[in-house]
Amino acid sequence: MASFPTPQWDLPDPRGAEPGEDLVAVGGGLDPGTLLASYARGLFPMELDVAAGIGGGRTLGWWSPDPRGVLELAQLRVSRSLARSVRRFEMSIDECFEDVMRACADPARPHGWITEDFVAAYGRLHELGFAHSVEVWRAGELVGGLYGVEIGGLFAGESMFHRARDASKVALVFLVERLRRCPGPRLIDVQWCTEHLASLGVVEIPRAAYLDRLPALVSSAPCLGEDLREGGE
Repeated sequence: MASFPTPQWDLPDPRGAEPGEDLVAVGGGLDPGTLLASYARGLFPMELDVAAGIGGGRTLGWWSPDPRGVLELAQLRVSRSLARSVRRFEMSIDECFEDVMRACADPARPHGWITEDFVAAYGRLHELGFAHSVEVWRAGELVGGLYGVEIGGLFAGESMFHRARDASKVALVFLVERLRRCPGPRLIDVQWCTEHLASLGVVEIPRAAYLDRLPALVSSAPCLGEDLREGGE
């Protein structure tokens, strides 16, 4: 695992943001050092006009939601129907990272925000060993997946997609099962909690509580990084 590259931009501490204010900074760039430092500090990038519904030009924003959507590994909810779906697919890690990103970036999806700049930037993080994808397969075809950034025990989920029913949920189940195998504190950050994510066990916590947990998480040993493929029964 490579060490953090030097950040090209100095981002503010989200503890200085007003309660309930999600946007912390505007501008900067997507170099690997800045990206990694931002996640370790409790921030993530998303273009301002997409995340906030602001028209006009595309401007990079740095966000730290209050409250924050998180998934405790022990709290994942797997319904009987989802458990059956898991057995119908094969899963892998880091087998086709860019393909997963581009599927998540499909312009036909509403509120798309993953531009070519993001694909290139997270591709660099993947090459450095910090960004990972989970792939879901059926009969050799990629039908779902997710990707995110792992720093120590923190997995910052960025986006997921599905081309078959339950495929994105299956990707999350596989990720959680994989992370549960590793010692040390672990947490999946999902940024904002939606009704769909809440049905899987995601909860909201105050931003301050999330930031308090980050030092122990990012100082833990990472869990992912090896190619792993498993099939259902």
